[in-house]
Formats: sequence, structure tokens, C-alpha cells
Amino acid sequence: MSTYLITGVAGFIGSHTARALLDRGHTVVGIDELNDYYDVRLKDHRLCGLLGRPESGLGDSPRRSEFLERTESCDRFTFLHRDVVDGAAMTDLFGEYSFDAVINLAARAGVRYSVEHPEVYASTNVSGAVNLLQARSKAGVKKYVLASSSSLYAGAPIPFREDYDVNRPLSPYAASKLGAEAMAAAFHHLHGIDVSVLRYFTVYGPASRPDMSPLRFLKWIDEGTPITLYGDGSQSRDFTYIDDIVAGTLAALSPLGYEVINLGGGNRPLAIRDMIAGFEEALGKSAVIDQQPFHAGDMPSTQADISKAKQLLNWEPSILPEEGFRRTVEWYQANRSWLKDIRL
Repeated sequence: MSTYLITGVAGFIGSHTARALLDRGHTVVGIDELNDYYDVRLKDHRLCGLLGRPESGLGDSPRRSEFLERTESCDRFTFLHRDVVDGAAMTDLFGEYSFDAVINLAARAGVRYSVEHPEVYASTNVSGAVNLLQARSKAGVKKYVLASSSSLYAGAPIPFREDYDVNRPLSPYAASKLGAEAMAAAFHHLHGIDVSVLRYFTVYGPASRPDMSPLRFLKWIDEGTPITLYGDGSQSRDFTYIDDIVAGTLAALSPLGYEVINLGGGNRPLAIRDMIAGFEEALGKSAVIDQQPFHAGDMPSTQADISKAKQLLNWEPSILPEEGFRRTVEWYQANRSWLKDIRL
């Protein structure tokens, strides 16, 4: 059994990845900044699940996590409130624990927010990644998995392939992800570390981020709140269910040298308006649409070429959007009692 460091462990992908490793018998040390980019009570919900705590432990504040300035453990999982931007804290962390691999899922996300706050994205997504790479290098940890994004492909022809030129990002968010990738490549070249860069495509599922459309639209339709829809809803996404993303992330822990790999729905994009229609049917309610102009930072469509993932990782998605959204709706309905208070 191995010991893994997961950054951003209170996040959507981070918490699910931690659970999968724990279920396989591994030990997980998870860190998270617990910023309030979105309602921290959803992050607390995820941490409560990993720590075996009842959901009644959720706090009342959407901006202040109950886990701030705390270290908690349960069986083979340890949570520490740490920020990857704090280089000294990262050095101390690698001195305290011996890791077999680092899965870096800590990142500021969101294209629109990055336009207004590019400095935040440069700090966490690039400088934070460098701090991890330096601390990892000094400690001799050989494997590094980095979460990247399909946003790098904005403006490229579809389906998106890993060998496309992505050196002209169209948003600060995409630029910060490109910077993190470049730093990982440099450390691979200089220090021989094994790096897997995973470009995720529109991840969704239970306990997803409230700033992304699936949870937002579910909640708005259920409550009768108008859905803010940018464009006419014809834009499509290569939705990828969280369990498939976790499976690909764990497969990428194998020795690969340096590889950039798409993890996406497999060139089966779904229009946003079709997702809304599916939610309407599942909830038995009609959506109220507040249509806004298409946002310049958004992409009309995302489609992943996953042939490389099939070849190197023996991976391809197994959950179709219809099934994945059904599971998401079931989770939402089972947790409606506290989700009603979550700030979007």
C-alpha cells in the first residue's frame, strides 16, 4: 500500500479521488486552502464524508469552513489546512510525511472569474505548483500527477488532441494551466521526475462544484429560480462523469515519463439545452430561462480525442451522460435538505 498527497482534497475531484484511494487500502494525506470561491459548506460536506463525520457538522457560513486551521484524521486519511502558495509549509509537509506520489488537484477554476482576478490564478495555479514541485524534488518523490484543463484548446479544431499548439490561451485560467504544465515539463527535464498531465473535460457528478452548470441548473429548476443561460444553449460539452475521471487519474499514477493526456467523454458532446431538458424531466419541473449573450471566454464546443488515454492508460469513459446525470439528480434529491441553503 502507498501513501499519496492530494492537494485540493476538499474539492470535487480531489475528494472523490481520495475516497477511491482509501477504498483501495492506501493512505491519503489531503491538503486544501478552503477558499470561499464557492460556498465552503459543500467542501465541508466532502471532508465530512472522508472523515466519517455526520453532515450535521456543516457550519452556517458560506465563507468560513469549519475545518480552517485544523488537522483531522480518520483511519488512513489525514486532512491538513494548508495552502500550496505557502512554500515553507509545503517544504515542512514533505519533511513530515513520506509520499509515494503527489496528485496536484489544487487550483483556482473558472474562466469568467479569472478574467477579473488573473493574479489569483497565477498565484495558486502556477506558483503553488512550483512550490509543490520544489518540495517534491527535495524529498525525492518520483511521481507527479497534475490536473489541467480542456480550456487550453479554446479556438482549436475539434476533436481536441494533445499534440495541438495551445500556446495562445484565451483566458487567464487557461494561461495559468499552461504555466503549470510548462513548469512540470521543466522539472521532468531537469530532475527526471515522472509526470502525468491530465486535461480534464467538464467533470460532473454528485457533490460537484456549485459554480458549474449541472448543480446550478438542478437547484434553479427545482426552486423555480431563472437559469442564467449564456447563449442559446446549443453550445456543447464533452461531459465526463466523476467516477471515470477518478479511474483515469489513478491509472495515470503508473510510470509514464512525461505525458499530457486527455480525459474526456470520448467525443460524445451534449448540448447545454439537452442537459436542461433532462433535468426538467427528472425533476418534473420546467426551467425558467434568463438568456444572456454568449460569453467571449466560453467555448462553443468541447470534444476530446481520447485515443492516447486508451493506449497509455487502457482508459475510456464507461458512464454515459444519461446515466451520469440520473445519478447526479438522485444525489441532489437525497441531499436537498441542506443543499437548499448552499449559495450559488
